[in-house]
Amino acid sequence: MDQTVAEPMTQHVPKTDRKTGLSAAEAAERLERYGPNALKSDEKTLLQRIAGYFWGPIPWLIELAALLSLVLRDWSDFGVIFVMLLLNAAVGFKEESKASSAIAALKAQLAPSARVKRDGTWQEIAARDLVPGDIVRLSIGQIVPADLTLFEGKYLSIDEAALTGESLPVDKAVGDSAYSGSVVKLGEMTGEVTATGMETYFGHTASLVQTTNGKSHFQKAVMQIGNFLIAAALVLVAMIVIVSFQRNNPPLEVIQFALILTVAAIPVALPTVLSVTMAVGAERLARMKAIVSRLVSIEELAGVDVLCSDKTGTLTLNELTVEDPRPAEGIAVEDLLRASALACDRDAPDAIDTAVLAAAAGIALDAIETLSFTPFDPVSKRSEAELRHEADRWQVAKGAPQVIVELAALTDDARKAVEDEVETLAQQGYRALGAAQKRAGQDWEFLGLLPIIDPPRPDAASTIADARDMGIDVKIITGDHEAIARQIAGKLDLGQKIYPAGELLDGDPATVEANVRAADGFARVLPEHKFRIVEVLQAGHSIVAMTGDGVNDAPALRKADAGIAVSGATDAARAAADLVLTDKGLSIITTAIEEARRIFERMTSYATFRVAETIRVLLFMTLSILVFDFYPVTAIMIVLLAVLNDFPIMMIAYDNVSVSPRPVRWDMRRVLTVAATLGVTGVIETFVLFWFVDAYLGLPRDQIQTIIFLKLLVSGHMTLFVTRHQSWFWRRPFPALRLFATTEATQLLGTLIAVYGLFVTPIGWGPALLVWLYCLVWLPLEGAMALLIRALYDRRAQARGQ
Repeated sequence: MDQTVAEPMTQHVPKTDRKTGLSAAEAAERLERYGPNALKSDEKTLLQRIAGYFWGPIPWLIELAALLSLVLRDWSDFGVIFVMLLLNAAVGFKEESKASSAIAALKAQLAPSARVKRDGTWQEIAARDLVPGDIVRLSIGQIVPADLTLFEGKYLSIDEAALTGESLPVDKAVGDSAYSGSVVKLGEMTGEVTATGMETYFGHTASLVQTTNGKSHFQKAVMQIGNFLIAAALVLVAMIVIVSFQRNNPPLEVIQFALILTVAAIPVALPTVLSVTMAVGAERLARMKAIVSRLVSIEELAGVDVLCSDKTGTLTLNELTVEDPRPAEGIAVEDLLRASALACDRDAPDAIDTAVLAAAAGIALDAIETLSFTPFDPVSKRSEAELRHEADRWQVAKGAPQVIVELAALTDDARKAVEDEVETLAQQGYRALGAAQKRAGQDWEFLGLLPIIDPPRPDAASTIADARDMGIDVKIITGDHEAIARQIAGKLDLGQKIYPAGELLDGDPATVEANVRAADGFARVLPEHKFRIVEVLQAGHSIVAMTGDGVNDAPALRKADAGIAVSGATDAARAAADLVLTDKGLSIITTAIEEARRIFERMTSYATFRVAETIRVLLFMTLSILVFDFYPVTAIMIVLLAVLNDFPIMMIAYDNVSVSPRPVRWDMRRVLTVAATLGVTGVIETFVLFWFVDAYLGLPRDQIQTIIFLKLLVSGHMTLFVTRHQSWFWRRPFPALRLFATTEATQLLGTLIAVYGLFVTPIGWGPALLVWLYCLVWLPLEGAMALLIRALYDRRAQARGQ
């Protein structure tokens, strides 16, 4: 599984004096020439972001209506329309800025530093200020800040997993290259910077994923809603305009009325409402330590049915642990652990030393003096210590089993037994560590083996069970051997059908998809395998979430419907991901999916309400004008309806909703069927009211207009309580206080406008209360119609096998 990275994109620069490094002036000049050592990202300016809220088909219609109001000197209409336009833009800008600020703050916390020689002295600077030709010193634990050519030092052991997916460190020597984004595990060396920023291997890989995805399922659904409403509005408004012209109505007034009616009918607030809904969810997720970098990904999370999860750090603790020591015959477990612990660097332990010292925590070591210590290095593959306790002097060693066996000069039979034990442990998913000791005047004695494993996180098994209960198929993905993956999968009840990724991805498309679907996980995964796995699952109509942390994961994270960068991920992975986790573990992912499903329910509620309202208002007005030659509401009433509707529907983002037990997807037929039913029901109930107040009560037409305005407002707001619930509207979960209070407040405000005649003809309290009573009588009938249509549709969908 050895992997190498391609040669870096070396920037051609003058030679540097390696004794003194660059001068401050040279560094400043090169920084100006080559730019900062950072990934580039396409960010809009403040002006571009603001302008975006006033540009597009929907804003154009609003702006045209405002312009016509100015031409007609209709100042009240112009004022209301202009305020509505500004309100939509302000809310959208504010909520988008929240998510952007969170991501910017997160990136600021991740800025690394570098130790560089400038003007003959070593100094600490921000990694983004490095330039080609800088002399940089690398030491244990440091992230390599740029691509370097190593020229001084004994050796370096570097973890390149973030770049290649290779889990084992790579040994480096003078003349080798060290790549930006990798991590120094052992040793110390000095190198000269050969490439920075986007010219590094790290940057080159990151640039491959800085392309826009295709439209998400959410964006496609929004376009379907918008197209349906706009098409319906334009057809019906065109009919009104044609008939009005035939009746010799004033042309400018007809056009203004038609524009305002179109604005009211089409989803003017659609972008804002949905942005607010997702931004509120993103803010909640941020408090749960999950930063959303692409708002529409929240909707994608709601439909995820396959989660491909990294093993290390996500399913496991990423902390090595010694389990069930295997002492040699005649050796006590305590003696094996004591010798192994004494062969550790207790002052600066690495991951393996930390695990061994933790296993030997109950054994007294303080009384033993360490006379000399030789740390582990990639050449000898063992560490040694010379010890003294009172008059006793002896040596201990620990390291790779084959090295310790060779050191102890075991017989062929004993060697074979140890090798078999190591192989058995490997098949069980353990890595083995050998230990030996040498008493004065004696040969080295083999003490036994220490099985080491990265154990599962305490919450991993329960979280995976929760994910399965949510209808999500969890698949483990690891660069490790399949034996290690199976061992962890067994502890997590994930299944044992785990195979090398390369084998499963060979064959014709149908076979490959069947293999990938049937597998519980994939081992020995290379970077290109992850991308291919996502591609295969998506081709089978799955919505796929993928976790990752390295540059090598970035293409797969970008390809996935919901790319998730786990805690400690590289900048490239974070840039490619839709969701960036700032805490370890898998539980936050299921929490995020649950929150996403809530958000999806809110968006579905709004979409159903918006389509129903459009049908209710537009169809009623069209039929009234065409059949009765009567404008049932005035232009200003349409604008007031649009504005007063906006306030409660904004609160949908905060509503209490049920969480679907299964992955959810947009079913536009279902949404449109339910919405059309409610819309047509609303048209019928409005015509019944119109007949009653016109034919039976004989009210003047201007008062009838106000009554119809109030009825459309009150009944429309009540429809929110029907569309927000899949069951009867009075059942749990009850509406959120924000939604309920805002809905009732706008209904009351509309009632006061109708009663006292602000912008409309006053009707007094008697007719207003009659309208309220009438709407309350129809509310349960609307609820019953919605339940009936949902039940019939779902039954037919099941019969079709959907």
